Amino acid sequence: MLYRKMTKNGDDLSILGYGCMRLPQKSGSPGVGKIDEKRATEQIRMAIDNGVNYIDTAVPYHMGACEPFLSKALSDGYRDRIKLATKMPHWDIEIQEDMDKLLNAQLGRLKTDHIDYYLIHGINDKIWHNIEAKGLTDFVKNAKTDGRIINIGFSFHGNNDAFTTIVDAYDWDFCQIQYNFLDEQNQAGKKGLKYAASKELGVIIMEPLRGGLLGKAPPAGVFEIWDEADEKRTPSEWALRWVWNHPEVTVVLSGMNEEDHIKENINTANAGYADSLSEADLALIQKVEEKYRSLMKAGCTGCHYCMPCPNG
Repeated sequence: MLYRKMTKNGDDLSILGYGCMRLPQKSGSPGVGKIDEKRATEQIRMAIDNGVNYIDTAVPYHMGACEPFLSKALSDGYRDRIKLATKMPHWDIEIQEDMDKLLNAQLGRLKTDHIDYYLIHGINDKIWHNIEAKGLTDFVKNAKTDGRIINIGFSFHGNNDAFTTIVDAYDWDFCQIQYNFLDEQNQAGKKGLKYAASKELGVIIMEPLRGGLLGKAPPAGVFEIWDEADEKRTPSEWALRWVWNHPEVTVVLSGMNEEDHIKENINTANAGYADSLSEADLALIQKVEEKYRSLMKAGCTGCHYCMPCPNG
């Protein structure tokens, strides 16, 4: 496993992080969010045993079941081997005291006394100004002082101008953005990635496979382009290597829920050096990007954050 350093605190983080938004489900279980706890625990521990040391969750994941599940999956000493990230559900906050209540509840569900990387969940400029006005600065200062929060950051869904505004508005330790070879100019984009790094923020990447799209068996036109490469790689390997090729990236999250995917991603991470792709590799990826755009009707990642769907 390769590691990259978090600039502000010196943490060595695995370039592959484990995103817990899409854990395996129990077959035949009614409803949504029924985690197959035995299988998911084995998967997460396998990843940690192979060097993954950044685990990401949030209150809404698996309809609220993810944080309590992780308290069990990370028992037996596994909690001490990783950096744990979770997120503030800002939509449940009316006053500053709610921030403390929510954080304390999360600590209880996760059975831990601190969150290594705490993010304000999915903000844009409007949400940022709202949460800031409710006393975020004092809350974070107090929570860092008493040790409940180690690092503070935000995950982002908005345009680049809003991203720059938020980066400049507070002394953040890190941020989390969507980034892949189809989203180089969307949301924060490449411009935002470079701006955050210039401010010495660690950058966590979500949706490197566009909700799994870029890791699936590609349509015929895309497959034919990949097949032009001298060195054959799977679609997931191409997509992940493209993100890791950026030296500004600290960690790339993958929502892994198949054992074979975990093994493949770990193997890919072993070669995920910055600036390691050739000019021919990058030109090939650009051809694939252009082909996907000619085939896609809407740029959906399956996160549901935009619902109801703006494209119907």
